[in-house]
Amino acid sequence: MEDNHILNHIKNLTENEEKLWGKENLSDEETDKLHRIKLELDQCWDLLRQRRALRDAGRNPDKAEARDIDTIENYKR
Repeated sequence: MEDNHILNHIKNLTENEEKLWGKENLSDEETDKLHRIKLELDQCWDLLRQRRALRDAGRNPDKAEARDIDTIENYKR
C-alpha cells in the first residue's frame, strides 16, 4: 500500500470521526463506531510511521505491515 493510499484512508476516517463528534447524543452503535475509527486511525498512523522509518533507513517501505490493534494500543509511551 502506498503512502498516499494510507493518507487518503486517514482523511476519510477523520472526516467520519468529525461527523460523529459533531452529533449530539450518540447512540451506542455510533459510540462503538467512533471507537473503531480511533483504533483504525492508530493502526494507519503506525503503518505510515513504519513505512517512513524503513524509507529513512534506506530499506523497502513495502516491507511494513499493519500491526494488530493490541500491539499498537499497548505500546509503552
